Amino acid sequence: MDSLQIKGKWNEIKGKLKQQYADLTDDDLIYAEGKEDELYGKLQQKLGKSKDEVEKLINEL
Repeated sequence: MDSLQIKGKWNEIKGKLKQQYADLTDDDLIYAEGKEDELYGKLQQKLGKSKDEVEKLINEL
């Protein structure tokens, strides 16, 4: 999924991530255009997963 697809579905993706990972906060899931790497970094740190694992997780939602 590219960044344009993520941007369009972000609210839906964010809700699903919060359901699966209760320790994620709204601050962890702030999507800012052009800062996808920063978002992935926050998710990697919080979930203890690699960037590839986080990307795969998001693409599967």
